[in-house]
Amino acid sequence: MIATTIYLNFNGNCEEAFDFYKSVFGNEFSYKSRFADIPPTEGYSAPEEFKNRVLHVSLPIGSTELMGSDCSWEQAEFYKEGNNFSISVSAGSREEADRIFKALSEGGTVTMPQADTFWGDYFGMFTDKFGINWMVSAS
Repeated sequence: MIATTIYLNFNGNCEEAFDFYKSVFGNEFSYKSRFADIPPTEGYSAPEEFKNRVLHVSLPIGSTELMGSDCSWEQAEFYKEGNNFSISVSAGSREEADRIFKALSEGGTVTMPQADTFWGDYFGMFTDKFGINWMVSAS
């Protein structure tokens, strides 16, 4: 089954924003990690000033989750207020994820090709030909 959620991006204040959302909705985070948590085997080493930034956070709200992160040192130009969100699609299989990724990214710009990740998902990101940011994953 395919599921979608909105994924918010911030420029260093993701934790502040999600602590606020948490206080409003009264729920606990289902997941929270920082850039310092990226394993060295991934080939990334966060600059010191980014290590405490939020890599990913999930907050359950009703039957969905609000997700977010701070932009990384590699995405500084990606972040623009008003364009600081992505639609996140969770596919039921790798094949379905590949089909969705290929179809939606056609004519757009792939920013992270579909690949296995250290957090266990098969995941990729792109901006479609209409300027909408997407993330596609399969567990």
